[in-house]
Amino acid sequence: MADQPTPPGVRVPMIAESAATGRTAELYQQIRDALGIPFVPDMFRLTSTRPELLTAVMAGYEGVFHHGVLPRETRELIAAWTSRVNSCPYCVGTHNYFLLVFGGSEELTKAIQEASFPEELPVDERTKALLRLVTKVSQAAYKITDGDWALAAAAGWDNADLLEAVFTASLFNFITRLVDSVGLGTTVTASRVSQLAND
Repeated sequence: MADQPTPPGVRVPMIAESAATGRTAELYQQIRDALGIPFVPDMFRLTSTRPELLTAVMAGYEGVFHHGVLPRETRELIAAWTSRVNSCPYCVGTHNYFLLVFGGSEELTKAIQEASFPEELPVDERTKALLRLVTKVSQAAYKITDGDWALAAAAGWDNADLLEAVFTASLFNFITRLVDSVGLGTTVTASRVSQLAND
């Protein structure tokens, strides 16, 4: 795929893949390898002028998506749903694409784009219990109670599952805020990754 310039509306410089050198070039290759796609998504390129920040973003991504106890489909569902709760269509599109790749249905990805509550999603009750908890991570994490945790546990999720679910939702709260703050999520509705579904 051809090099992409900094999208209009983005408030920070982004290094093109063809112009990357040194540590940034190494990280770009690591990102392409990790995602299995032929380009570096713009979300990562937001921190390309600061390799130490890009390293941190990539570490979070790899921690969530390459070493999990939850099925990859569930982790992508949490990423897409958290992005929806945070009103970031750029991130919803990206992780709906990966949700499809890892077993999610088109019905589910369409519902994520339109739903306001976990109850509106075509998933089982066990998964809805988990999504209720991660929704609260985005909306009011400080209000999460032992009772909220117990409800998710009673649905069949153990502490390792719940820690990973909360971490994933927390990571995507960070990512959506980064993407929106610097103008990518507010000016580019469809990510380059989401467009792979049409190729």
